[in-house]
Amino acid sequence: MELTIGFSPCPNDTFIFDALINGGIDTGPFQFKPVLEDVQTLNEWALQGKLDITKLSYNAWFSVKNEYTLLQAGSALGKGVGPLLISREHIPNIEERIASMDIAIPGWHTTAHMLLRFAFPYAEKKTPVVFSEIEQKVLSGAFPLGVIIHENRFTYQEKGLHLVMDLGAHWEEQTGAPIPLGGIVARTGLGPEIHAALNKMIRESLALSWKSYPTLSPYVKEHAQEMEEKVMRQHIELYVNNFTEDLGTEGNRAIEIMGRTMR
Repeated sequence: MELTIGFSPCPNDTFIFDALINGGIDTGPFQFKPVLEDVQTLNEWALQGKLDITKLSYNAWFSVKNEYTLLQAGSALGKGVGPLLISREHIPNIEERIASMDIAIPGWHTTAHMLLRFAFPYAEKKTPVVFSEIEQKVLSGAFPLGVIIHENRFTYQEKGLHLVMDLGAHWEEQTGAPIPLGGIVARTGLGPEIHAALNKMIRESLALSWKSYPTLSPYVKEHAQEMEEKVMRQHIELYVNNFTEDLGTEGNRAIEIMGRTMR
């Protein structure tokens, strides 16, 4: 049985799925066809029902709950892992000024956008930009503000950019819950038996990657492209944690809180 599976080329995702799609574990009757895309593309495809299994932002999952079932393995949740609102210059009195400022966001359906709305509901001048280009757009002055995710949280200070707000920390302070960033979902029509098998295989794939860590596989390094290995490891250690193995009670509760917040 061939299943399409979508995830991002970021180190946390390639680290999780490496063994699953590259023959590192026994996948039984399943063959996986990987599709690597940026998070906003994956969100849009989820809304279209394009893939059998996909990574997506939790902000997008609430719109596809009838078509896709959330798997308990493979998610990105945690504390201190949220998106950051950054600027090129120090901006005083940001609460008073943000409504009139242009902000680059990594996509309408991203959790980053949801957390920006949560912190600044009156910020309306937003433009979707591929997440890997936001740092440079702010540096160039194309946007006075940008919301960065993934590895950019490790590099923005080196480039002289300023932190305006840690949007994830704001969420944690207001809700007391970890930040639900992205999850892995599978078509509901596949049924609970296949969902259970997918959870098991994702955990086995993840365990194999941890077994050889801190050595990074060629697959992880290939898709990280110009990223330094130190940054790849920082990325993995931040976004791959106990919630990735199993959402558990705390993780599922955080997702429920986010759903209530969005109503």
